[in-house]
Amino acid sequence: MIETFKKEVKQGLENHPKTLPSKYFYNKIGDALFVEIMNLPEYYLTRSELDIFQNKTQDLISAFQLKPDSYFELIELGAGDGLKTKKLLNALDAQKFSFDYFPIDISANALSLLKEDLSEVLPNVSVKTQQGDYFEVLASLKESNKPKVILFLGSNIGNMNDEKAAQFIYNLGANLKPGDKLLLGVDLIKSKDIVLPAYDDNQGITAKFNLNLLERINNELGGDFNLNQFKHQPEYNEDDGIAKSFIVSTTQQTVHIKSIGASYHFEAGEKIHTEISRKYNDALIEQIIAETDFKLDTKIMDSKAYFADYILTRH
Repeated sequence: MIETFKKEVKQGLENHPKTLPSKYFYNKIGDALFVEIMNLPEYYLTRSELDIFQNKTQDLISAFQLKPDSYFELIELGAGDGLKTKKLLNALDAQKFSFDYFPIDISANALSLLKEDLSEVLPNVSVKTQQGDYFEVLASLKESNKPKVILFLGSNIGNMNDEKAAQFIYNLGANLKPGDKLLLGVDLIKSKDIVLPAYDDNQGITAKFNLNLLERINNELGGDFNLNQFKHQPEYNEDDGIAKSFIVSTTQQTVHIKSIGASYHFEAGEKIHTEISRKYNDALIEQIIAETDFKLDTKIMDSKAYFADYILTRH
C-alpha cells in the first residue's frame, strides 16, 4: 500500500498541472473528518440519499425485484460508516429476506467500526467485511453464482470523469450475471448556491479533510509540506455540472519528499487538483451506461429532487 501511495504521489506531483488522488483523503483522521462533513448543514448529499433510504426503503426493495424466500448477496462498494445502508438492512431483516451483506472498503478502520456497530444494532444480519480493491473482491465473489445487488452510493461515481465512470460500470457488469442489480447513487445537477457550499463549509472541516492529504504525505512519505502555506479551493461550473477541489499553494515554495527523494516547486497560486464531483441528469446516466451491460430500470429521488438512486439491471 505504501509503495502504491509513493508511486501515485510522485506521478501526480510530476504532472502539469499537479494532481493527487482523492482516495488518499481516507485514513483514520480522514474517515473521522468525512463523518463530520456528512453532518454539516451545507453537505446536503448524505441527507438527500438518506431521505431515500429512510422514506422510500420499500421502493428500493421493490426495484431490486427480490423474493424473501430466495437468498441473495448485498454488496456495497465503499461502505464507510453504513449510515444509509442500515435503513435498508433493517427493512430487509424485518421482512425476513435471506442474504449476506458484503461491505467492501479500502479502510480497514471503517470496516471494523461498521462490523462492530452492525453486530449491536442488527445482530441477525450476516456481515462479511471485505477490505481491498472493488474488482478483486467482486471477482472472488463472482464464483458463488448467487443473485447480487451492488450498492454504489454517495455519488462516488462522480469522482470519475465520464469516460472512467463508463469503464467502471462496464467492469462491474463483467463481474455480474444477467439479472443482477446495481443501485447507483448520484448527485443531480443543481445551482451553484446549493452545490458550492457543500464543498466549502463555514467551519473549515472540508478544508481540513483535503489538507489531511498533505499531512499523510508528511507522516507516511517524509514530506515537509507546511500546511499553513496551502489552502483548500473548490470550484463549480453549473453548465457542465462538475465541482472540482484543489489544494492551492499560497506562496512560492519548494517541498521535499524524503521517501521519493525529490523536491517539488510551487508558484504562488499554483493548484494541485485533488478531486472532481460530477453531477448528473438522466441523459448523462444513459450516455455513461450506453456501452455497458446495464439497462436503466428505475429512478428514485429524495423529497427535494437533489439526488437520485438509479436502479440498473445487468442484461
